[in-house]
Amino acid sequence: MKDRSPRALKDVANTVTRAYGMRTAERRHLPDFMVIGTKRGGTTSLWNYLVQHPLVMPMYPASRGLKSPWYFYVNYAKGDTWYRSHFATERQLDEVEAVHGTRPVTGEACPYYLYHPAAPERIAARMPELKVIVVLRDPVKRAYSHYWEAVGKGVEDLGFEEALAAEPERLRGERERMAADPLYYSKPHDFHSYRDRGIYLPQLELWTKHFPRDNFLIMSADELYGDEQAAVDRVCGFLGLPPHRMKSAERHNHLPAPPMDPATRQELTEFYRPHNRALFDWLGEDYGWPS
Repeated sequence: MKDRSPRALKDVANTVTRAYGMRTAERRHLPDFMVIGTKRGGTTSLWNYLVQHPLVMPMYPASRGLKSPWYFYVNYAKGDTWYRSHFATERQLDEVEAVHGTRPVTGEACPYYLYHPAAPERIAARMPELKVIVVLRDPVKRAYSHYWEAVGKGVEDLGFEEALAAEPERLRGERERMAADPLYYSKPHDFHSYRDRGIYLPQLELWTKHFPRDNFLIMSADELYGDEQAAVDRVCGFLGLPPHRMKSAERHNHLPAPPMDPATRQELTEFYRPHNRALFDWLGEDYGWPS
């Protein structure tokens, strides 16, 4: 549960706890797993379901309700000590293990990690044994939800069709700038990648260059929301944890939106059709999206 204290009080508390976390960083346990996306695919919901498990450690401090420190892109300049400060200590893991008889796990969830071109290499260099969880959503629905999230955040003032038309120019040269400057954070690449971000296979192929395929659990958002408990049980099995009955299956970050223009929906459906087919062939599983 997130801290509801006044902003000024929270700022002071955050400064104190982060300083303590950094002083104790060498005793803290880097993530065993990450939920890396996709954006608007259920990452936040899955994280909140998982941390209900007594063997999934919340990020430090637990009162902040963090799912990620967004380290491997926008906060990369803060350094590894700052990153480690967000996770449980080995002593805490020992204490939980003594109670439950199973070693707990640490992790984080960030939907931009799947799409960020430098994230897989950066993460593999620090956590080569990491287990990686991916939730993929029908890319047509994902793109539209992504757009409305951007509108809600005040970073998009174009209509959806205009934003799709503007996307190539907005993204032009951004990957090159990111490659040239490891500390450059591209807002267009993050916020305005409505169409491109739904082409999932190249993103997954990049990740599997840095981690063995067996280190991945990939599921559809339909599977997650079709039976939340069953999906969480599957993830727990992947992480080597016993099943745990959730107290709440509340859907997080659900974003109602007006109906999409039928012509736009059809255009996107046809655009993604071959990309979906290639994805399903690679996965060996068909999620039922048009292909």
